[in-house]
Amino acid sequence: MNAPSNLGVVAHAAGDLRVEARAEPVPAADDAVVEVAYGGICGSDLHYWRHGAAGASILREPMLLGHEVVGTVVRAASSGAGPAAGTRVAVHPLTPRGDGITPWPQDRPHLAPASTYLGSAMHLPHTQGGFARRIALPVRMLHPLPDGLGMQTAALAEPAAVAWHAIRRAGPIAGRRVAVIGAGPIGLLVVAAAARHGAAQIVATDLEPRARRTAAGLGAVAMDARDAEAIAALHADVVVESSGTVPGLSAAISATRRGGTVVLLGLQRSGDILVPMATAITRELTLAGSFRFSDEFDEVIAALADGSLRVDGIVTHVYEAADALRAFETAADAGASSKVLLSFAEADR
Repeated sequence: MNAPSNLGVVAHAAGDLRVEARAEPVPAADDAVVEVAYGGICGSDLHYWRHGAAGASILREPMLLGHEVVGTVVRAASSGAGPAAGTRVAVHPLTPRGDGITPWPQDRPHLAPASTYLGSAMHLPHTQGGFARRIALPVRMLHPLPDGLGMQTAALAEPAAVAWHAIRRAGPIAGRRVAVIGAGPIGLLVVAAAARHGAAQIVATDLEPRARRTAAGLGAVAMDARDAEAIAALHADVVVESSGTVPGLSAAISATRRGGTVVLLGLQRSGDILVPMATAITRELTLAGSFRFSDEFDEVIAALADGSLRVDGIVTHVYEAADALRAFETAADAGASSKVLLSFAEADR
């Protein structure tokens, strides 16, 4: 039987998202062909669709979206490297690369200044993403999945690694009080990662009742993000700002106890923003940036597989790839959804 057409989800410009036929992948010697099962819609995907840009990464040519991808190897690399055909894998979307000028810590490859990421318009030509039925990827990106780990759960591996890295940036948190500002998909995964790392108490704030309910289901005390007085009274040891908003950053600083740590996970808009720095200084707060993730990917996959990283309720919707526009509209509605997945399986034609 002939394979189904290789549908892909492509951003052409702001407001111009298309599901279109893609050429079959042509793998290099160290590439494997992966049949994608699921892809998670990320905030950056939404930005490319809505605005034609994600931060400073501006669409200048059509780009296949997606970097949260899991699937099955259907053709192993001709070099003999990497997983065999039939292996279920999660995709680590980073290719570290220096620019020959800017120094960067070699033990933190995600900070290499000229790195590429699947589904990113940072460079030209753009780095094409993983939202297609079949893609060719370097075998170094492919991480085998343990038996028993469902593909939909495994599709959370990449964003969960982002959350796991943020918790690591705070230092040891066992027995400490942790607050999470913003309970979108990443914030909820931060709640899950904080619980997995032994936080004594977790508080999560959000504007949306649905998000607060999901956070409570993961073991957090849920608070309305508009309750500034209650947030300021938290005196948390560690606060992870995951909303990516200026009010969220101000709330994170106000919620942190003297001598505590604020992890800056949510990506703020470019340019100057108003931040209560006097409070951060007089409280001797540690402000720690957190960007993507480093070597946590396999740890996260193992924690998802053994159930110690609880992600109940974070995936709220699964759409066929052919219905990508409706999936993106749902993912953009924070009141109605959390993590939305696209299914690329043949049965979903």
